[in-house]
Amino acid sequence: MQAATVKNRRSLTPSTGVPMGDDVHATRRAGARHEVSVRVTLAPMTGAVGHSLEGWALNVSRGGVRVILEEKVELGSEFEVQVGEGEGPATTQPGRIVWVQEEPDGVIAGIAFRNAFVSGDHDKPGNE
Repeated sequence: MQAATVKNRRSLTPSTGVPMGDDVHATRRAGARHEVSVRVTLAPMTGAVGHSLEGWALNVSRGGVRVILEEKVELGSEFEVQVGEGEGPATTQPGRIVWVQEEPDGVIAGIAFRNAFVSGDHDKPGNE
């Protein structure tokens, strides 16, 4: 029997189940998640120091994307996130690393798109 591996997960978001105020729950997503298996490229934001990272998108929604990468990334890092290449049109959006789970062969990370909104935000001024 193999011993359970403890995952090192760091997050910028509140723990699951923590209310965020204005009746928005911490687990609220900005749209349904769609399982995918497409290439993803994280390029440094304009003027930022660093190099591009490549990996795979595991799921995507209007609010962000979950990716798997071989290289470590820092919480709060911002990138131009390009999802998809080859068969369909690739989309590029600015995004920020909001959680990281270290794995033996890399990391799984959650990226929030900067232009995304949380459910309910469409009712607030300036979020049409």
